[in-house]
Amino acid sequence: MRKALSLLGIMNDSDLDWLIAAGSRRDVAPGDVLIREGQPVDAIFIIVDGLLAVRTTRTGTRDVAQLRSGEIVGEMSFVDARPPSASVISLGPSLVLAIPRSTLAQKLQDDVPFAARFYRSVAVFLSDRLRTTSRGLGYGDKPPEQPEPDEEMDPATLDALALAGARFDWLQRRVKSR
Repeated sequence: MRKALSLLGIMNDSDLDWLIAAGSRRDVAPGDVLIREGQPVDAIFIIVDGLLAVRTTRTGTRDVAQLRSGEIVGEMSFVDARPPSASVISLGPSLVLAIPRSTLAQKLQDDVPFAARFYRSVAVFLSDRLRTTSRGLGYGDKPPEQPEPDEEMDPATLDALALAGARFDWLQRRVKSR
């Protein structure tokens, strides 16, 4: 859930209201492909509920990662406008909030404070993903489950994560009730 917590901890309540209003509920059946490797992506997605797998043509049916409730997908293709380097496939019944690419791009252009919060949150979770990937490749002496001393969270970050958790619960309730 870390990616959505980064997003929801940095953005404010009105930003969340906008994401929910601009997005649409999408039910994803087991085996459905949400994002197809190499194909343009029309939205970014917040996984509200369910389990999805990330796979590439190089890994075949082996999962690169599994994504759960609270993850965000499609953000890299949104930021760099390149086709995705992996596919995202539903492993079970799933529910996502789909925010259309064009709608989000217009909001970012029209609302500079929103854009600053959105891009900062994307930078934070992409940075976290890179750190996790680097540790997984053996860069560093400690196993991934033991944070480096400089990776300890400060109290302000912990407060933001608590608020983000409450916001995610609120998002889940609102999207599920649609």
